[in-house]
Amino acid sequence: MSDSSQPFHSGFVAVVGRPNVGKSTLLNAMLGQKVAAVSPKPQTTRKQQLGILTRSDAQIVFVDTPGLHIPHHKLGDFMNKAAEYALLDGDLVLWVVDLSSPPTQEDNLIGERIAKLNPKPPVIVALNKADMVFSEQLEKFRASYENLLPTGKFALISATNGSGVAELVNQIVAILPEGEAFYDEETVTDYFERDIALELIREAVLLNLEDEVPHAVAVRLDEYKDRGDDKAYILATLFVERESQKGIVIGKQGIKIREIGVTARKEIEALTDREVFLELRVKVHKNWRNNPEALHLFGFGGKEE
Repeated sequence: MSDSSQPFHSGFVAVVGRPNVGKSTLLNAMLGQKVAAVSPKPQTTRKQQLGILTRSDAQIVFVDTPGLHIPHHKLGDFMNKAAEYALLDGDLVLWVVDLSSPPTQEDNLIGERIAKLNPKPPVIVALNKADMVFSEQLEKFRASYENLLPTGKFALISATNGSGVAELVNQIVAILPEGEAFYDEETVTDYFERDIALELIREAVLLNLEDEVPHAVAVRLDEYKDRGDDKAYILATLFVERESQKGIVIGKQGIKIREIGVTARKEIEALTDREVFLELRVKVHKNWRNNPEALHLFGFGGKEE
């Protein structure tokens, strides 16, 4: 795995930032393959996920986290806790911000949390979406983010087109401590195939539904059966909070649930390189985002949270 003539670096990198700044897109870009769900809507990531990049001189274990935000329900509290735990455990913090706009209230809060960490880990601020900024705004917005964390190192990147990503990875490797690899070099995530399939279904929900409805959807994977080496059967239930939302998710004559299914199936087939039969159903679980037992049922921590 490593060249004995040079030191091997390894460590955990907490990837944090407010919702919809491109954390999962950046993770996929750094790994060179899709392991994290992405969508144009905020709060796509709801749980921690590891993305593991192994090369001849280093192994970086990225901890992709939910966007830190001002919570409005118990699910939001859970998501914030997941991100904060990662901040405490990382060898390095990779704070992803959206350079196409000035810092928000949530950016200010994140900067304050990082500044208060003790012991203080090294921090790289990834100034993402640099390709979307006019030159006269770039330096102004960059200065605003630098003022939030003057002690951080800064990297100008675009997770979408890949500019600056390779340089960012090299910057991370240079900072991580020397050490052995934590995972086999073939491992790229701690998610199993069924976990990624579940996230891709939820990504399809976000891509095909408008406004706040997709954020009220939880996905439960009920069955994942192999049918030989080249086929799989998946049954999943989409839970919403109100009867009115159920109708929106299903759509007139079932058109919306079919669109969600087609989008998800194509992504899962691309991931698994085999034919997938995907069956989706929709049920109501009232106010699940504020129900600790429901959150536990859907995999968001213990009941006590």
